[in-house]
Amino acid sequence: MTAEATPALVEGAAGAGPEGSGPAARRRARAGTAYPRYVAGKLVGAAVSLLAVLVTSFFLFRLIPGDPVKFMTGGRPVSAQQIAAYRREFGLDLPLWRQFTDYCGKALTGDLGTSYQFHGPVLDKITEALPNTLLLTGTAFVLYTALGVLLGTRSAWRHGRFADRFHTGLALTLYSIPSFWLGLLLIIVLSVGAGPVPGLFPTGGMESGGEEGFAHVLDVAHHLVLPVVTLVAVEYGQTLLVTRSALLDEMGGDYLTTARAKGLRDDLVRRRHAVPNALLPTVTLIFVNLGRTVAGVILVETVFSWPGLGGLFYQALSVPDLPLVQGLFFVFAAAVIVMNTLADLLYPLLDPRVGR
Repeated sequence: MTAEATPALVEGAAGAGPEGSGPAARRRARAGTAYPRYVAGKLVGAAVSLLAVLVTSFFLFRLIPGDPVKFMTGGRPVSAQQIAAYRREFGLDLPLWRQFTDYCGKALTGDLGTSYQFHGPVLDKITEALPNTLLLTGTAFVLYTALGVLLGTRSAWRHGRFADRFHTGLALTLYSIPSFWLGLLLIIVLSVGAGPVPGLFPTGGMESGGEEGFAHVLDVAHHLVLPVVTLVAVEYGQTLLVTRSALLDEMGGDYLTTARAKGLRDDLVRRRHAVPNALLPTVTLIFVNLGRTVAGVILVETVFSWPGLGGLFYQALSVPDLPLVQGLFFVFAAAVIVMNTLADLLYPLLDPRVGR
């Protein structure tokens, strides 16, 4: 027996022991517990982030100037006793630390408080406006994600050509335009009409009213066109640029050269090999944007008078309706945190190297 074979035999004997305590067994044990530890760490991080958001939402919006009691009285002259009654009704007469502990205690049970202006539970107003926001931003999300991934993939594969320069330049230009400005421009040109161009779409709102059945669906779709076009035009560029950059990083890989040497068409090489390996940055962006669909886009919903969460948030800020503002802020942030956490949990399934 040679000296070189002795260490291998020793290692094999250790790994084949009755308790499986060799190096191979330890590696398998570490691999088996790596993902659960990774998941636990991400979940703990998400819980800490949600707690930080809960604390921040309470103190941040108390810096907003304005007196909610004046709004509730409608600017009418009222007595000091009436003002005191309003403050007592909504807990505004309590010390700040007591308001904070009451707010946190109720929020942990799902009670986000009572709206000053609507005199009803904040959670009810959120659930009422949420479907409208999901319709608008969800439709835009599907369109700009598909468009960004498709054009980003093609631009990277045709790097340096005219199509790549054109799509990249257009994406950068639209991405730099403020969404509210583009929305106002579309309203002027396509809703009000400019010169020979007649007004083709409604200036705002979600429906004209009085329609039923399929006619109602068409009416909502008609109102949906301009805000969706605004969101897609502004947002697709980010997905395009991230997808393009990630794919360009993969373009010089040896495995792509090997795939081409085997006779695979460029289309197959791109779809089966290059794009899957460039997915991680794009997946991150997709999940972040998916979280933002719950928040909506405040400026776009305000410009088009869309009755969603974004418009509700703007309306609450003008009072200020502190419970409603705090509740909406928490829901917006929680949606992004949850989607980011889901993206983190998905990474090891896309790339086993993540989480080890």
